[in-house]
Amino acid sequence: MTDRKALIQPDKGQDAQAIHLVNKDSLPAWLTTLNAQQRAALAAQKFEASGYEYAIVPDGDSWFVVSGVANPDNLSSWCMAKLAEVLPTGTYRRAGGDAGPALLGWVTGQYRFDRYRAEPAAQGPRILLTGQVKAIGPALAEAKATAWVRDLVNTPAEDMGPAELEHAAEGLAKEFKAELRVTRGDALERAFPMVHMVGRAAARDKAPRMIELEWGNAKHPRLAIIGKGVTFDSGGLDLKPGSSMLLMKKDMGGAAHALALARLIMASGLKVRLHLLVPAAENSLSGNAFRPGDVLKSRAGISVEIGNTDAEGRLLLGDALARAGEEKPELIIDFATLTGAARSALGPDLPALFARREETAAELLKAGKEADDACWQLPLWDPYREYLKSDIADINNSHTNGYAGASVAALFLDRFVPEGTDWAHFDTFAWRPVAKPGRPKGGDALGLRAAWRMLQNRFA
Repeated sequence: MTDRKALIQPDKGQDAQAIHLVNKDSLPAWLTTLNAQQRAALAAQKFEASGYEYAIVPDGDSWFVVSGVANPDNLSSWCMAKLAEVLPTGTYRRAGGDAGPALLGWVTGQYRFDRYRAEPAAQGPRILLTGQVKAIGPALAEAKATAWVRDLVNTPAEDMGPAELEHAAEGLAKEFKAELRVTRGDALERAFPMVHMVGRAAARDKAPRMIELEWGNAKHPRLAIIGKGVTFDSGGLDLKPGSSMLLMKKDMGGAAHALALARLIMASGLKVRLHLLVPAAENSLSGNAFRPGDVLKSRAGISVEIGNTDAEGRLLLGDALARAGEEKPELIIDFATLTGAARSALGPDLPALFARREETAAELLKAGKEADDACWQLPLWDPYREYLKSDIADINNSHTNGYAGASVAALFLDRFVPEGTDWAHFDTFAWRPVAKPGRPKGGDALGLRAAWRMLQNRFA
């Protein structure tokens, strides 16, 4: 795609087409500022100032744009994103104000995933000028993080396996002078037995691994960020039907979120001691695939009976959560494309949020609203722990009654977090089945900016 830095520029009086933002309430008064020809042009285009509606209006030898928004005095991240997608190539500025939070949507609206296209889109950039120079850096940082999540998730599993996730973390480590540790092979089986078991059936070039990155001053509060890195999920021996496998390249969406959040943290110099963990594996089939009924040992010493090999993501996270907890962090946040139950409950737009502490949940919910990245809290309902009972092991990885799937999965994870540790879990979709302004169909960051805003509020 076009260099994001070119899409938002400081306003130094450059030539630019004006964008007027109005709503249904302000439209009548605004129309009185126009001449008869301009009002006729708007009438011909049937402009009524509905959300995302726009019109191009003649102005002598030039023209300007008018667009409908919910509230011109309180813009959202996405209210100008449609314009960034559809207006002619050129330079623009908002008339009578600034774009504020809409800077983000202006950039994300011009995202294109064209890695596999012979002829990438020829449409040139739409540039937005802003007088809020200090807002450019944060908007571009969040847009870059969002685009990275999209790129990672959109890439097919053949080109996005555990090795590629390791390569992404290696790039971060080099860029920010962080420490990188990768555990593979026999060492992985000893240290992270559930990660090894899930991924051992994959081809050699897709071998499982635990990726760890540490950055920051050891005197600062310790923060652990974990992302589920299942680079493709066949379901294992509990094989998914073909229709359910079509999107399983996105099952590493949690890892993409964790990597992108780590970049935001390090690029901003947030005063934390960051511990990033990405358990990476492909859940495949071969003669040595793990089986329903197997009992796995875990890093935490908890034995796990396998009720379903398609509930593999929680196994990877269990080992990662145990490892993170050993360092006694002030906070653990994990991201995972974990359950279809969360999507059934909340749909594709809202990540399900679980947290041990209500104050942490409140911080994340508030931050999500502030950042136009809403999430919704679901309960860690203690009585449902009985659904994970096993006759022969400490815990089962799956329950059979079909109830409260997202909560039960979160309770499984909770078992591996040390007692007293502040922990939040995002069950995110990492995908948009239908395009919205600024948010094209495909891989997407859902919960990323909510977590980032919360961390800024807590640790800045």
